[in-house]
Amino acid sequence: MKILYRGPLASCNYDCPYCPFAKRRDPPELLREDRAALDRFVGWVESHPAEPTEVLFTPWGEGLTRSWYRAALVRLSHLPHVGRAAIQTNLAGRLGWVADADRDTLALWCTYHPGQTSLERFLLQVATLRRHGIRHSVGVVGLPAHLPDAKALRASLPPEVYLWVNAADGHTYTPAEEAAWNAIDPLFGYSVRPHRSRGRACRTGDEVISVLGDGTVRRCHFVPEPLGNLYDDTWRRTTAPCPKEECDCHIGYVHLRSLPLYTVFAGGVLERIPHEQPLWSVPHAAATGSA
Repeated sequence: MKILYRGPLASCNYDCPYCPFAKRRDPPELLREDRAALDRFVGWVESHPAEPTEVLFTPWGEGLTRSWYRAALVRLSHLPHVGRAAIQTNLAGRLGWVADADRDTLALWCTYHPGQTSLERFLLQVATLRRHGIRHSVGVVGLPAHLPDAKALRASLPPEVYLWVNAADGHTYTPAEEAAWNAIDPLFGYSVRPHRSRGRACRTGDEVISVLGDGTVRRCHFVPEPLGNLYDDTWRRTTAPCPKEECDCHIGYVHLRSLPLYTVFAGGVLERIPHEQPLWSVPHAAATGSA
């Protein structure tokens, strides 16, 4: 089972203009609540050794600046029934802790935010991950102003490191703009257009669930109806089709059975690492992305 966990944490050390959580500070009581919730969740995973599990932390804010997220990833990575322990991160924090984790289990989904950190510093962080043998993907938000930085990042990364691009919310891409981003990320077409999802089969709710800090289980982050609670064992799997009209976020649509992305990302679905690298032999996503 794949679990996308999101606790109360909503603070971030960056002030990206496209993010509602930029430079937000959580009060001490909320940080204590988040830490306790995360510890409870990791404890639940530890107490269910018969359940093969993969975990992706998707905090609203930046988790790796908080010691408890680093400790949780290390703990999870050493559990024999946990196949993957991953987190979405801006990669700004110290990375010495990764040496304590099982490198075959730990994975980082890293986002480069131009204007928040230098390319040189970000590349040094990526080099640290490579030196420790930690699985990672790297990406950017596809804003027009980010294109030169994204090109520079692609040119600086080893070819086997996947550089993904998320379509910017509210931005409409011309064919020329889309082609420029596709040259960096051949899968960009999947992000550009929302995917029809209502009535379609999805792995969420069955093979994949979303868990909130209080234990509320949902089929995914984007369908608010609860399936029950993780901690009182009231939640039940569902194979019902998706109730939403469309899905436009990677951590949602990657699980749609109507898309081939489980084949594309085989072995790296949660950390967004394609099975086939480099990606140049992958069919152009624009042709299938809105199927």
